[in-house]
Amino acid sequence: MISSLILIIVGFSGGLAVGCGFVAFLAVLGIIPRLAQLTKTYGYIRAYEWSIVASAVIGSWLSLRNTSFHLSHVLLIPIGLGAGVFVGMLAAALTEVLNVLPILAKRIGIHEQILLLLMAIVLGKVFGSLFHWSFFVDK
Repeated sequence: MISSLILIIVGFSGGLAVGCGFVAFLAVLGIIPRLAQLTKTYGYIRAYEWSIVASAVIGSWLSLRNTSFHLSHVLLIPIGLGAGVFVGMLAAALTEVLNVLPILAKRIGIHEQILLLLMAIVLGKVFGSLFHWSFFVDK
């Protein structure tokens, strides 16, 4: 009984720590307001916040269960695209907020060819993802 209670407290505390870290990460970097600014959707900031909270809670709950969805391949395409867009937007927002690309271009001496650097990053991500899905994902 006591060991179960300790496990519950430790698990809940760990979840709170990770959740608070994620929220602080998003808040300090200003990713949500920046995305709203870029897309000119200031009126939907509350919807963005609630969708992130709901997604984190639902994703956490589903990861703790042995949940399996039997969806058609046609339905999986937009879900995969949506997940890819989210990860890409998050990575792009991070690099923009931290000014990674201009600093990197200046350090390696290709400040004039920033477009070449961006295309190398994009194509590397696309080909790397295709390689991963082609060879390492069970079918």
